[in-house]
Formats: sequence, C-alpha cells, structure tokens
Amino acid sequence: MVQRRSRRRMSVARQILLLQLALLSLVIGAGAALAVFDERGDSDDAIRRQVSSIAETLALTDSTAQALASADPTAILQPQTEKIRLATGVDFIVVMAPDRTRYTHTNTELIGELFTGNIDRALAGETFTETYAGSLGPSIRAVTPVYDASGTLVGLVAVGVTREEISKQFAQSIPTILAIAAAGLIAAVLSSLLVSRRIRRQTLGLAPDELLTMYEHHDAVLHSIGEGLVVIGRGRGGAAQVDMVNDEARRLLDLPEGRVELSSIPPALRDADAGSATDEVHLTDQRILVVNQHPVEWEGKRIGTVLTIRDHTELQNVLGELDSVRDFAESLRSQAHESANRLHTIITMVELGKYDEAVSFATNELRLSQQLIDRLVNAVQEPALAALLLGKLSEATERGVELTVTEDTALGAVSALTPRELVTLVGNLVDNAIDASRSSEQPWVEVTVMEEDSTMVVAVADSGPGMTPDALEKAKERGYSTKSGSRGIGLALVSQIVKRHGGTFVSEPGLGSMLVVRIPLRQAQQ
Repeated sequence: MVQRRSRRRMSVARQILLLQLALLSLVIGAGAALAVFDERGDSDDAIRRQVSSIAETLALTDSTAQALASADPTAILQPQTEKIRLATGVDFIVVMAPDRTRYTHTNTELIGELFTGNIDRALAGETFTETYAGSLGPSIRAVTPVYDASGTLVGLVAVGVTREEISKQFAQSIPTILAIAAAGLIAAVLSSLLVSRRIRRQTLGLAPDELLTMYEHHDAVLHSIGEGLVVIGRGRGGAAQVDMVNDEARRLLDLPEGRVELSSIPPALRDADAGSATDEVHLTDQRILVVNQHPVEWEGKRIGTVLTIRDHTELQNVLGELDSVRDFAESLRSQAHESANRLHTIITMVELGKYDEAVSFATNELRLSQQLIDRLVNAVQEPALAALLLGKLSEATERGVELTVTEDTALGAVSALTPRELVTLVGNLVDNAIDASRSSEQPWVEVTVMEEDSTMVVAVADSGPGMTPDALEKAKERGYSTKSGSRGIGLALVSQIVKRHGGTFVSEPGLGSMLVVRIPLRQAQQ
C-alpha cells in the first residue's frame, strides 16, 4: 500500500466532491433564478389574458351598451361591475364614455372624472393591454370598445390589476420554486457523495500529486524489476480481470501485446480469490516458474491479487543434471559395493581351494552383467538413455525394487527430442514408479521404451496403487507437490515435454499401475 506523505492534502475524491457541489449549486441557483424570472413573465401574461377576457366579455354584453345609453349609466353599471370585480379578483373595472368620463370605478370619488389611461387604440376599435400608473398606482390593464346594436361606439371598458396585487400573487409561488430548488440541491449533494465515495474507493483516498508520484514510481518499477508481475482485480459485476502485466510477465507467460484477457493467464494462476502462496512451482509449455501470490485488501475487502513470477527453468535444468549425477554416483557406489562383495566371495573361494567354483561364479556374474549391457546398448541407440536405464537398474536394486527393462525395448536415433529431454522424460517416469512401488510388499517396476508406427512409446508399470485420471491431470497441470527435491514436479516436467512435441500422456489399466507416453516422431520432426 502507498504510504501517504501528508494527511493535510485533499484527496481526489474530496476535490471532485467540492467541485461538483459548487458547480451544482451554481447551476441550481441559476435555474432557480431563471424559474423566478420566467414565473414573473408567466404571471404578467396570465394577468393580461385575464383582464382582456373580462373587459371583452363586459363590452359584448347588451346590458352594458343599453346602460351607457340610459340617463344615469352609473346607477346601473356600478353595482354590476363591483360584483364582477369581486368575483374575478381584479382591482378595478372602469366603464367610460368616449370622452374618458368615468361611469364606474372602485373608488367612487373618482366617478365622473376623466380616465387617465390611453384609449386611442380602443377608440379605433382595438382591444389592447398596457402597463400604466393610474389612480390606483402601476397596473396592467386592458381597454376595449363598446358598440350598440347599430355598431356605433358608445363607450369603453377598462379592467386592470395593480402591480402590488401581482407581486402578492407572485410571492405565493416563490416558496414552491425554492422548495424544488432545495430538493434538487439535496439530490445533487447525495449523488455527489455517492460519486465521491466510489472515486475514493478507486483512488484509495489519495491526493492528485500522490497519484502522480505513485504512477511515476509504479511505471519505473514495473520496467526495472526482473520478476514478472501480474495484478488481477475486479471488473464490473465483481468478475476477475487482469488489471496490469509488466514486460517480464508477458515474456514468461508468452502473453500478447496490449490488453491481456484473463483467459490468457494459465488456469492455475487465474483464481482471484485464492489465498497467499509462497514459492509455488508452476509449469508452462516452455518454462518452469516459481510463483508468489498475495491478496490485496482495502478497508477490509478483497479487491484483487498480486502475482510475482520468477523463471527457474535454467535452475531446474541444472538441478535435474545434478540429480542425474547424484543418481549416477549412487549407482556407482551400489555397483562398487556389490563388486566388493563378489570379489570377497571369489577370494574366499580361492583361499579355500575351490578354484573351479570361483572361476564359474566370476564368469557367470560377468556374463549376466555384460549381456544386459550389450542388450541395452544395442537396443537403445541414445547413449544417455541407455546409461540412464542401467543406472536405474542398480538404483532400484539398492532400494529393494525389482526393475525390469522389457525385451520389447528398442529405440533408434531420435532427433526430435534432445538427450536431455529423453533423460528427463524416462528418468522421471521411472523415479515416480520406483517411489510408488515401494508401498507394496513385493515392489517391482517394468519399463518399455520403443518405436511403434513412427511413434515413440514409453510405458512404465509398477506395483503401486496407481493414479486416477483426475490425479494425473492435476499432477500434469499444477506442477506442484509436497515432495522434497526435484522429483516433486517430475510428472509435470514429463507433461511439459509431451505437450511441446504434440504427444499424449495417460494412465492405462494393466498389470498394476501404468503410465504411457506417446510422441509422434514425424510430426515432432516437422
């Protein structure tokens, strides 16, 4: 985990939260102001439509024209207009003569005086609205003409609402606008907090300069370390995905350039939920790898896995050669011990005067040993493989196991496989069989190496309990064992060679337990 250099620095998540809140507050505030302005305009338009509708309705009523033609229009129109005014909520209704003389007014003291608004457009036959400062103060008013039955202009009707009343009506809508703005602001704050929480989790609560420093160090380290590094994280829906691969990991795992899919990672390394592992041995088709696996947690939750990979192919080859030398030394020691016993026996026979028996004993032992050597050397043209089988015969005898190289064993020159691959393949199969056979009362191992229909066949049977197909597959793929020494990955090494040359490696039912390898020599040579 990255160590923070300063607790006072503001994290990326917090900076984004504050910027979001400032921006959203500005947007919501501007929206609220525009809503207020728009509401004010809508309110004025509604008043204009209202006063125009009332004025036109009153002007078109026959009783209005008849009242204007009567001797006392005020007596008839004043009560009617007041009822209409109170019912509609307007501030004044003025019915006047064409010369502006008022017949009705909210303030009765102004009846008989001249109307102070504009009437020229109404005298021309048009209904219009205007904002005008009249006797009751600034107001929005509508003025329309009144005609009698003959079409003669007999008067005018003016209906208006004062600005003071409009402001009161407008003020009643302000709380609703503010409530909507407040609700929007609360929703914006909550959503910003959720976004901030997600960003904080993704950025580990780091400040921008800390992220920049971490990236620079991260990039430098990735390109400088000699170990392979793979980070498996969580994608959408919690599915595992490869978040990062360095150059060495691409080389060791033969990964393509660009984005790496999880399916490209060897199956044994894909489990993002696996626990810690130290120095586990894994095999690819070409390499032997040592893998360390460590889970990554943040705030108590598993967020991924880090894999470090080291190439131990050359080291394993050296260890394999060392094991071969050690086995050869053990074989020489065993042969030397057996030869010493035979020599003491012959000397004792000579000392006892049993010369014929001594000669017979010596020649029989030499003949049997030479026959076996001659048979293997003639049947197997690869000297390293012949020497391996002879050494394993002595080793098996030393360990109390009866090892038999069958009469069917015969193998010509094999150019497809190197001597090292032949020794690794056959040696590990025989070692595994010797170890397995010792669990029986009379341990035995039977080895056959031959060419059949342009295919090299290596069959190793033993008296052990055998391996199920599932156990064999696990041993081939995992390449990991609790055994000490190089034999712990013996069958995985065999599987690696078989895959490299397009062969098969299976367990077959037979006498005891049997593992069989088949490698097509022609296909391998091509």
